[in-house]
Amino acid sequence: MSGDGSKPKRQRNNGERAAAASQPARVRTVKEIAAIAKVSVATVSRALQRPEVVSETTRQRIHDVVKRLGYTPNALARNLRTARTRLIVALLPDIANPFFSEVIRGIEQVAHENGYSVLLGETQSSLVREQAYADMVAARQADGIITMSHRVPAVPIDGRLPVVNACEYVKDNKISSVYIDNVAAAGAAVDYLVTLGHRDIAFIAGPSSSPICVDREQGYRLALQRANIAADPALITVGDFSIEAGERAIDLFLAQGQSFSAVFCSNDEMAIGAIRALTSKGLRVPDDVSVVGFDDIRFARYTSPPLTTVAQPKNAIGREAMTMLIELLNDPGVPPRKRVLSADLVVRGSTGLRSPGR
Repeated sequence: MSGDGSKPKRQRNNGERAAAASQPARVRTVKEIAAIAKVSVATVSRALQRPEVVSETTRQRIHDVVKRLGYTPNALARNLRTARTRLIVALLPDIANPFFSEVIRGIEQVAHENGYSVLLGETQSSLVREQAYADMVAARQADGIITMSHRVPAVPIDGRLPVVNACEYVKDNKISSVYIDNVAAAGAAVDYLVTLGHRDIAFIAGPSSSPICVDREQGYRLALQRANIAADPALITVGDFSIEAGERAIDLFLAQGQSFSAVFCSNDEMAIGAIRALTSKGLRVPDDVSVVGFDDIRFARYTSPPLTTVAQPKNAIGREAMTMLIELLNDPGVPPRKRVLSADLVVRGSTGLRSPGR
């Protein structure tokens, strides 16, 4: 013990001093990496985030420095500097609806190819839920939104709204959208039923709040007009896109004593419900009643009989929507556009010639 009562200081031996000297100082910023690699801060950022735009020699030199010094990028700080989270929100009204699965897959494919992640948000058509997700963009917790309903939530930020509309469409010319021509697609389905000899064609519509449902009814009515067939209000009812709605619609038509030889439905799930209800009442599809759906969900080909339906390019809609959003995020000055994709009628076993007795 020393004479003043203090504890003696421990002296490092030669081995400890050598080990300490071999440990690099902790690097905390991209600026320090740039100084050591003798490149600009911007070049370091590009090498870490978009290496394909940096020459191989420079990229390797930067990566050697990063590896040697054990640098770990601070994701939060990077996001604050670049104002990019690399996260987008995909809003859909009903996650249980199989139609959206292929659209989401298309969104995910393009997002992954471009270094983005996708957060799915089921809104259940709630304005409050929609706005909560929109507020994530305003708070810089997400970069943009793809909405699959007919409403576009308000995003309270300056400049162009980082929003793209898919599947449905909005009349706002400031919003880019991708969808099909629902009037023409529905009309083609009913035209086909007419060529099979059907004239009493019932229609199970979707919710009137949806623009695409309004268009599909318009397509139905225009096709009847082309065939000089008067639309019968008693053969038109509204469903909510569920299988149960298709069942209820058929039960209603039959309970009212309506005569019809074909049914056109605004989506496949209601068409599946219609087939189930018809079969339960002893009617044969398509011998007694033909059924046509809309969307061509995966299950459509596995119904009994397989469902004739309008095939939407679901994956292409998702891919195009994500591509549009990335273009907008990269250049807010890109003019908004409306992209209309083609749809095809897929004929399967649920449709046939009109029975003479009907």
